[in-house]
Amino acid sequence: MSRPWDVKRWGWLTTGVALALTLVVLAVLGAQEPRPGGSPGEVAAPLPIAPRVSSSPSGPTPSVSPPATSPKWMRRMQPGEKPPQFVLFSFDGAASKAHWDRVMPLAKQVDAHVTGLLSGVYLVPDADASTYAGPGHRAGYSSIGFGGTREEVAARIAYLNDALAAGHEIGTHYNGHYCVGDEPSVGRWSTAEWDRELDQFFEILEKAREQGFRLEPSAVRGGRTPCLEGDWAQAFPSMRGHGLVYDTSHVSLGVSWPAVEDGIWEFPMPEVRVPALGRQVVMMDFNLWYALNGAKDDPGPPGEYTQVVLDTYRSVYLAALNGNRAPMVVGNHFNEWAGGAFSQAVERFMGEVCVREETVCATYTEVIQWMQLQDPVVLEQLRRMPAARN
Repeated sequence: MSRPWDVKRWGWLTTGVALALTLVVLAVLGAQEPRPGGSPGEVAAPLPIAPRVSSSPSGPTPSVSPPATSPKWMRRMQPGEKPPQFVLFSFDGAASKAHWDRVMPLAKQVDAHVTGLLSGVYLVPDADASTYAGPGHRAGYSSIGFGGTREEVAARIAYLNDALAAGHEIGTHYNGHYCVGDEPSVGRWSTAEWDRELDQFFEILEKAREQGFRLEPSAVRGGRTPCLEGDWAQAFPSMRGHGLVYDTSHVSLGVSWPAVEDGIWEFPMPEVRVPALGRQVVMMDFNLWYALNGAKDDPGPPGEYTQVVLDTYRSVYLAALNGNRAPMVVGNHFNEWAGGAFSQAVERFMGEVCVREETVCATYTEVIQWMQLQDPVVLEQLRRMPAARN
């Protein structure tokens, strides 16, 4: 008897062909970010293909402080024991109250923690836009706008405080979101320019803290770069210099264990097979949207896109659970693209997967804390296992 999550195996494109198609697709459009409160079809600048995660880890292993309280899974594995199947839900931008209002009650119900990767400009009122100047860009300009009225920013601080109090993590999505075509894009920045961007992120955070934001700067431990872009030899030194310990901007073919690259934990997003399409796609909402209908603001047949994405998540989860048990990174935005298909899919998946046996829906920091408890030899054995491919 088949289980509800058993997935028929379709043939898929070769990696080379899939990568070539992805390069063409994402060079034109890419993963794009809606403004908080923006219209469903409103998006930001384009995204090129992200780099593959390195096969040669390097640099010292960064660490984080242990958790104040430890759930039962936060322990060292016994000999022969399998790791939990971690699922990491992360949301770029992280500024939409409507979406937090849906995610937080659901996460509480299924004992999940998520990570919001906050765009700093969403804490800057429109009236203060000139206080921000992105590297190489004029003061007062951001490709995703700013935070709205002072009242809207104050309200945003309040509901982000609620997210923090519920155990969710806030990382950085940096500030101005300058992607290819909005030059100089983040992919061309020097270390000094990344320093300037991160300096401003933390300056914005400090101003928000004066207004009651309870996010400690030391609790911002990592993030995802806009559009997954970056010259990593330039970006990683800046990340380390600002106290960041993880990044989640690279791509792996299948679900792979995090590894340290240039002194930063890299949590790659998986390139996976979409069973309904029989092709490989980076498992982020915009990439899936483009694969489905060319990123047109069209919901398609009722429920179809949501089901395609949900079936993809389920298939990838089972591949990891029955394979290398690597943390499954689910990259999303708070959006209503294609009639909300991707938000509906991720919320349904969260409701299903986080209650499953041996599964833990955690933040990036929590996974790092768990890894710090493990025998380094055991972790290295896990990393050497083949990537989980659905």
